[in-house]
Amino acid sequence: MKDNHFETEAIRTQTERSQFLEHSTPLYLSSSFVFEDAEDMRASFTEEKERNIYSRFTNPNTSEFIDKVCKMEGAESGYAFATGMSAVFSTFAGLLSSGDHIVSASSVFGSTHALFTKFLPKWNIETSYFNINDVDAIESLIQPNTKILYAESPTNPAVDIIDLEILGKIAKKHNILLVIDNCFATPYLQNPIKFGADIVIHSATKLMDGQGRVLGGVAVGRADLIREIYLFSRNTGPALSPFNAWVLSKSLETLAVRVDKHCENALKVAEFLEGHENVSLVKYPFLKSHPQYEIAKKQMKLGGNIIAFEVKGGVEGGRAFLNKIKLLSLSANLGDTRTIVTHPASTTHSKLSTEDRLETGITDGLVRISVGLEHTEDIISDLNQALN
Repeated sequence: MKDNHFETEAIRTQTERSQFLEHSTPLYLSSSFVFEDAEDMRASFTEEKERNIYSRFTNPNTSEFIDKVCKMEGAESGYAFATGMSAVFSTFAGLLSSGDHIVSASSVFGSTHALFTKFLPKWNIETSYFNINDVDAIESLIQPNTKILYAESPTNPAVDIIDLEILGKIAKKHNILLVIDNCFATPYLQNPIKFGADIVIHSATKLMDGQGRVLGGVAVGRADLIREIYLFSRNTGPALSPFNAWVLSKSLETLAVRVDKHCENALKVAEFLEGHENVSLVKYPFLKSHPQYEIAKKQMKLGGNIIAFEVKGGVEGGRAFLNKIKLLSLSANLGDTRTIVTHPASTTHSKLSTEDRLETGITDGLVRISVGLEHTEDIISDLNQALN
């Protein structure tokens, strides 16, 4: 039987129906599960049986969510987490040992940067950074103890694109693991495993939920690697709650149709911004002016919903722009039905030094906009009055 299309798998991948023959998957709000007898209990704990024991390990709702993401990404296995950052941390904690080394793109989410610079060094795990515009430098950074090559594409918040095929070839050549944060693209627009990724991470809080309701994260990929991440997580407890898993699984049913509209809106907004006199730079993957436009077209179906643009006037120009916003939301989140604008230099990345911000593409006047599902004329009207 041939595989179904993306939208069909997103809707039709469900847990087995109960005796009540429900059409929509019910909530399994149970911390634990019972056993038929002593032998059933013994076999379950030794993993001779594959079954639910405790919701920190597995739960029908989290399993359904994971199964959907695995099918979407073309992955063998996965594990779901309470947040996107718990997915990032648990992936590294499960796969790395003291003395290991990471090579990472310098353009990463602020909390991921903090993990690499402040916390992993406590366990003698160091990170070397490469600029996304200089992938030729990656191999010179690889050491005998390098275990993981890590990147986001598109990057947060500068919306740069990294050639995943090149990263996959480098990782294979040096026998290291390729871990990709695919949050901005979603599995609908991009599948890093096709380009050689071993593990793909998502903050499900973003477009997977799509309405700013719940937190969640997921890592999918090779079964042997997910097993290590699972064992770490089973014992340390960053599991996704069954309720949030249920919400996220239902949200995935509409991911394709939502992301299509997000991308349509974002391209129109990007084209407007590119022509505005008070904007000095616009970066959107499917604008021909984007430095990595050809790479984006090669590995992404559409350009996503995130735009980075430079407001004239530096930090004060960025703040003034935010203060004049009326309709759109000022928030640190993204991937919502509601359009959100953020000024990273004064908010999400304000704790980074000026040098570190510039290294990751965050200039003083950079604004990140997560384009929502409102009518594009209304989005553009509010941006226009704020820029003027």
